[in-house]
Amino acid sequence: MKEVLSYGLGTLLAFGAIAGLFFIFIRDITQKKHAVLRNYPVIGHLRYFFEQLGEYFRQYFFSGDREEMPFDRATRSWVYRLAKDEPGIIGFGSTYDMHKPGALIFVNHPFPVLEDERLPTPSLRLGEGYAREPFEARSIVNISGMSFGAISAPAVRALSRGAAMAGCWMDTGEGGLSPHHLEGGCDLIMQIGTAKYGVRDAQGALSRERLVELSRVVKAFEIKLSQGAKPGKGGVLPGAKVTPEIAAIRGIPEGLDSISPNRHLDIANAGDLLQMIARVRDITGRPVGVKTAIGGWRFMNELVDGILRHGSEYAPDFLVIDGGEGGSGAAPQALADHMGLSIDEALPRVVDALLESGLRERIRVVASGKIVTSARAAWALCTGADFVNTARGFMFSLGCIQALRCHANTCPTGVTTHNKRLQRALVVEEKYLRVAHYCANLNHEVDMIAHSCGVRHARELRREHVRLVQGNGQSMAFNMLYPYPGPHERAA
Repeated sequence: MKEVLSYGLGTLLAFGAIAGLFFIFIRDITQKKHAVLRNYPVIGHLRYFFEQLGEYFRQYFFSGDREEMPFDRATRSWVYRLAKDEPGIIGFGSTYDMHKPGALIFVNHPFPVLEDERLPTPSLRLGEGYAREPFEARSIVNISGMSFGAISAPAVRALSRGAAMAGCWMDTGEGGLSPHHLEGGCDLIMQIGTAKYGVRDAQGALSRERLVELSRVVKAFEIKLSQGAKPGKGGVLPGAKVTPEIAAIRGIPEGLDSISPNRHLDIANAGDLLQMIARVRDITGRPVGVKTAIGGWRFMNELVDGILRHGSEYAPDFLVIDGGEGGSGAAPQALADHMGLSIDEALPRVVDALLESGLRERIRVVASGKIVTSARAAWALCTGADFVNTARGFMFSLGCIQALRCHANTCPTGVTTHNKRLQRALVVEEKYLRVAHYCANLNHEVDMIAHSCGVRHARELRREHVRLVQGNGQSMAFNMLYPYPGPHERAA
């Protein structure tokens, strides 16, 4: 009798366990908040379980909060909090090493700005006085170029809707303009890559008719020379990610690798570039900028010399400077690791070249390259940037967990995959709010840093407001490391 009862109880417990697991399975795949659980029901809980345990065991067995690459856990957690609209309050002190070479220390003012003295951070107009339809850019923080192809359709849709809500612009990346970009009604910057996807004719040349058509729905155009992840190498989209929809938008065969030329075939020097800028601006009436990584002084010297010879009407309306540490998509490791200056060095060089030539007021500067926190964004403004672009910051806001599978079409959170099953993880109706929160909160924190430095809004930040820790552990004012070469008053 006891054996029968024991067998019956065991069967009942087993049935209960199976029923419980089935309930968890159904709950996980139907919920919309947690990307990993939506794609990996039941076993996905192990990630959160070990993540919680890691808080207590990392100091003994695993890497610390500030040790991972390309983004450490503390930085990712910072972005996640902003995206979830949670207060960025910590207790018992910071884990940020203020003695580490390269550490940023902002110069607090003894009498910071009171709340009633603060001013809204003003917008800036791109192409003022040169484009028939200048673009008023409202947000300091904006979405960097990520093509539809590198990221998924749900990701593009969530970014578009979130950008519209936050009031920032969204760069299309070099993959062309898709219906997903237009869904949210946000301000769009159309990137013209070396393959001219989305703006080319049947022969692959720049299409006047296509430019006119696009000018009706985008706010500006951006000629991409290079990007921080792979300067000197065109865009790479593995064939596994070239779906029928993407192939149609780009005008390329389905299922084959999409590899852009190393440079624009019709741009071989700074003079050609200036002619292209003027041509696109004349055709579209929209502001035209340039995106590039920087390898040294030569490019900027040739660019400003060319502008001074041809006239300011040939100048780009904005320059997007991408640091060598950038990179949200596929890239050869040799280039990703070793090609192009860091944004830390490239940005002040570009700003100084514009100051020396008297072109700083003519050309807006956008900093890009591993800038995902308010401290890094504020540093960029201190250095001389007008705006900040970030790609991976917004990827984190979408739920990216830094699985490092962007190139493999197996992204577990649906951000960079075209696998429909994996895309289920990214629920647009949930994630677009996180995109908007991240942008708004990052802008707010940049202003908070500015007020602590004693200025009324973020556009008043200057190099003297930030210090950089040197190899001896002592900090040095940034305006001493990079003295202003000439007049440095910028439009506010």
